[in-house]
Amino acid sequence: MPTPDVDAAQAYGRTLLLGDLVRLRPLEERDLLHLERWWGDPEWQVFQQQTVRPQPDGPAQDLFRRWSTNDSGSGVGFSIETRASGEFVGHATLWGAALPARAATLGIIIGPTQVGRGYGTDAVRTLCRYGFRAMGLHRIGLSVAAFNGRGRAAYEKAGFQVEGVRREAAFTDGGFTDEVLMGLLRRDWEAREAVRAAEASA
Repeated sequence: MPTPDVDAAQAYGRTLLLGDLVRLRPLEERDLLHLERWWGDPEWQVFQQQTVRPQPDGPAQDLFRRWSTNDSGSGVGFSIETRASGEFVGHATLWGAALPARAATLGIIIGPTQVGRGYGTDAVRTLCRYGFRAMGLHRIGLSVAAFNGRGRAAYEKAGFQVEGVRREAAFTDGGFTDEVLMGLLRRDWEAREAVRAAEASA
């Protein structure tokens, strides 16, 4: 998707981090207390970390700061806010990108009270656009616990396809569970975006 003139280049910059429902923006200090609380909530740790292991204040904040420095070509991290009100609703990151594969891994956390409103799917779609257009990625991958049907459905809505299963790869609640591997290739993303653009202009 080239930017052949000044207007197109400015439109690219203006809309790159905008989704239909959310905006991706730099991490702010005020976000960190929310992220730490969500990251450490035992009810939600099983989706983010698979192991319920609450920690004292501090380590999670340092983790999100590292993910969000955006000072290298191998990864980025953004806070997620709603376009309607500017409310902070989560964080999303791409990491591990390197030549020659140009493949990155995606991670996202949405605040518990904001789940189910479409923010996660829209943020994933927007972050993938950033990955393919701004970072030059060829593919984006992720993994999701087999029992997390809601998360898997959100990724599928954003275009991700199931690529495989790591059988009994995670230990949760006293037993082993499968881990589903999902991926999105640039050419598949471009095809989906073309369909979305055609539907929007119809």
